[in-house]
Amino acid sequence: VDDYVFAVTQLSQTTMRSELGKMELDKTFEERDVLNNNIVSAINQAAEPWGIQVLRYEIKDIIPPHSVMEAMEAQMKAERVKRAQILESEGDRQANINVAEGKKQAQVLAAEADKSEQILRAEGEAKAIIAVAEAQADALLKVGEAADTGQGQKAIQLDLATKAIAAKEAIARESSVVLLPDNGTDASSLVAQGMSIINSLNQKQKS
Repeated sequence: VDDYVFAVTQLSQTTMRSELGKMELDKTFEERDVLNNNIVSAINQAAEPWGIQVLRYEIKDIIPPHSVMEAMEAQMKAERVKRAQILESEGDRQANINVAEGKKQAQVLAAEADKSEQILRAEGEAKAIIAVAEAQADALLKVGEAADTGQGQKAIQLDLATKAIAAKEAIARESSVVLLPDNGTDASSLVAQGMSIINSLNQKQKS
């Protein structure tokens, strides 16, 4: 090598072209340090027999053709649009997820509230039925205790006689022809008949 400066310069240019060809165009501006280190390593490996060592190599500027610049700008614009669309779709996706989760939680809460309401209603109805049954049982017990006395028997006989008279009156109102015994229109006779029926029933029960 007669002119080592010229030789190193030519080697640097060819090495730089080789390294640039290995990466994407838009990465060349971002990875200048990597380019510089790779070029220094390649130059020193080739220039070692010449007794030359390059300590540092710096790329001053990279000026691609106008068509390449337009392509790079279009690529960067497309990347920005792509990122914007991705962010927008991610936002829509998250919004839809949030809405779905909200509806799901609302349905769960509504179902739990309806379940609790049904349980409370059922418990209330059960307590009401029990209370009515207990009241009816107490009433029947008191009626039975009262009916077991003489005064109670008289009250029952009077109630039955009154109902018998009312039944005959209802029959007379509903029918145009009513067959009654000779004394069938006498209220006292009706009461006596009712009392005799009750007395006979009592005698049968005692026997």
